[in-house]
Amino acid sequence: MKLLKKVTMFGLLAGFGVSALADNPISTYHYLADPGAAADDDYFYIITDSDDPAPYNSDGYKIYALYAFRSRDMQNWTDYGIIYDARKVSGINDIWASGIAVHNGTFYIVFPDGGGGGIGYIKAPAIEGPWTNAVGQGKDKLVGGRGIIGCDGVSWCFDPGIFIDDDGTTYVTWGGGESTSRPNTDNFDIVKLNDAKNAPVGNGSHVKVNNLPTRKMLEASYIHKHKGTYYFSYSTGWQQGAPTIDYGISNNVMGPYTWKGTILGDPSMNGRSINGNNNHHGIAEFKGHSYVVYHDRRIAKGHNGLEIIPADDGKAKPNEGYHRSVSVDEMFYNADGTIQTVKVTDEGPAQIENFDPYDWYPALTSSKQKGIRSRSNFVQGKAAEHVLLPLSSKESWLRVSGVDFGTAATGFTVEAASAADNNKIEIRTGSATGTLAGTCTLKNTGNKNTYAENKCEVEGLKGIVKQLFLVFKGDRDSTMAIKAWGFEGSGTTPPEPQKPFSGKAWEIPGKIEMEDFDIPGSGRGSEIKSYSENDSEDHGVENGGKSYREDTGVDIYKKATGYVVGYNQSGEWLEYTVNVKEAGDYTMFASVATDNSTAGFTLSIDGKSIAEVPVSGDSWDDFVKVKANVTLPAGEHILRFAITGDWFDIDYMTFAKGKNATDPDDKTIGIKGFRVLGADAVANFDVFDLTGKKVSSFTARNIHEAKKLWRENPQSRNVQGVCIIRNRHNGAVARVRTTR
Repeated sequence: MKLLKKVTMFGLLAGFGVSALADNPISTYHYLADPGAAADDDYFYIITDSDDPAPYNSDGYKIYALYAFRSRDMQNWTDYGIIYDARKVSGINDIWASGIAVHNGTFYIVFPDGGGGGIGYIKAPAIEGPWTNAVGQGKDKLVGGRGIIGCDGVSWCFDPGIFIDDDGTTYVTWGGGESTSRPNTDNFDIVKLNDAKNAPVGNGSHVKVNNLPTRKMLEASYIHKHKGTYYFSYSTGWQQGAPTIDYGISNNVMGPYTWKGTILGDPSMNGRSINGNNNHHGIAEFKGHSYVVYHDRRIAKGHNGLEIIPADDGKAKPNEGYHRSVSVDEMFYNADGTIQTVKVTDEGPAQIENFDPYDWYPALTSSKQKGIRSRSNFVQGKAAEHVLLPLSSKESWLRVSGVDFGTAATGFTVEAASAADNNKIEIRTGSATGTLAGTCTLKNTGNKNTYAENKCEVEGLKGIVKQLFLVFKGDRDSTMAIKAWGFEGSGTTPPEPQKPFSGKAWEIPGKIEMEDFDIPGSGRGSEIKSYSENDSEDHGVENGGKSYREDTGVDIYKKATGYVVGYNQSGEWLEYTVNVKEAGDYTMFASVATDNSTAGFTLSIDGKSIAEVPVSGDSWDDFVKVKANVTLPAGEHILRFAITGDWFDIDYMTFAKGKNATDPDDKTIGIKGFRVLGADAVANFDVFDLTGKKVSSFTARNIHEAKKLWRENPQSRNVQGVCIIRNRHNGAVARVRTTR
């Protein structure tokens, strides 16, 4: 039996797992805003400030503290509550939008003191703290009053960002209010910190963004790096109506940057945001994905069934403009390094690992919540402590998603305080009223500040549970306080690697049908996904009804040649287990259809790039061949097909031995055996009406000639409407319309 590990940190390692989707925002029980993001090998981190102190009818911001979250799987988040509180730290005032970075196990935060009075700088050994002043030289700020340097002419410097480059060099950026000497037009400020990371090297330098449209730059300055390119992003400012997050790129961290477009529009779906209000973001790469965090107004609006929580003064339906929430979505790059405008979703990003229940978790670890509140116990010099306060007389629960219980869980332990009898926690699966796995009745500790350990047995928790609910029951609200919980059991599910769809690797040389990509794996491992789809909607269903492998969300639909993978967009990919007969040079042929000249894909073997393939065409009905020479190692490998240019269909790939080899599909049987179809050779074509009945057969040199011949054929006058012409040898098809 695996014993419960009582440690005050997230699990040591969670397995990869289900493709369940998270619900935005990440927290539905308090108001959060102005997020920043960072990541290391283990976790994705978010810091926010909070609109919680603002009264329901607020016409301004009341922001005093920083909050922190982290996730290993991008669906289940641990909320550490207040990690730094201006009301309890001497020498600083309000804390507004801040930036975060993590490097070699140390966390760094830059924050604007008093909403623009200067830039503070703190560090900690963990996201929950304790946080200490990192400025040095007897100062309490890097920039501004009592700082090492001034605000460089900005009337009130704020919204700082922090970026640590690959070599460890640290940079801090900021924007600010417009002044006579510094209008907020096309530049922010940046300083480079010295090796000790506690003082700037020289004064601030302007970060210029060229080729701006007619938008001002004001706040939310942010630098990130992707494949050697630096990206400078920022909010276009609330003075100009609906603000966007725009960006420029450069090969130098200090710029100048060239404006490229918009990362994130005003997230105003169904009235969640308000024109004239602000926009803020953070960006980080994590386990092969890129994510953007941002704030919106979903909770105050109660969108999509979300609970409308009261303002800090207890009144319902607060002014949504000053009661924001924080969400996260995946971000994708185009082949040229530009960024696709982020799709703001209700679902959020897919879960990238299973959740390991056999660890000791802070109580507010969940993928969704209802009927709960929380309390932060911030003490300067100590790690943050955040306590769950259920409204137990109502519908009150936490949901944890994609939980890997392995062989079976045997018990549940919770550290809790209870100021009443009959308070209990029900463990259920599927929903808050789903199958009951166990019940823990809490010891009455007399108040909400005295904690006791409570244990109970559970049954029926084995394998991967998609949705686990901790349901809180009691006669009176807010009579229990939950600090931490965890399960005991026999261990997580053994790893199951991805595997070929048919159970056997694709042979090379040979053909690969694109719709038959690998089946995803599960459990612990270095990779489980066998495909990546930009959205979960199967657009293939829109083309001819029932699709193929609908549970994946990959856009597969049927054409005359059979199933094809369509609606391909940059950032998506499919993987195939292949068995290469012998190492050496091969020629890859792919059957594709498109009506544009900007599509394309890459191929890689075990993560190593082997080909970049442009795709172009003039018809979605005419499949043509594109090819590339590749060098392949012998044996079994993972072949990845990744989209780099949008919008094309692909039917199959064929690999032939040798460089510049002949396409095996271009061979047909002649009177004297095999012959290769050249430019002047002919092929057999069949014509079908829309009922599938063959109405004619003839020969032509290519499908374009076949279409012309059919239109000129007197027999076509007997077939009204659209017909399908198919090359009998290589499967190429085209539609042609005829009229009487």
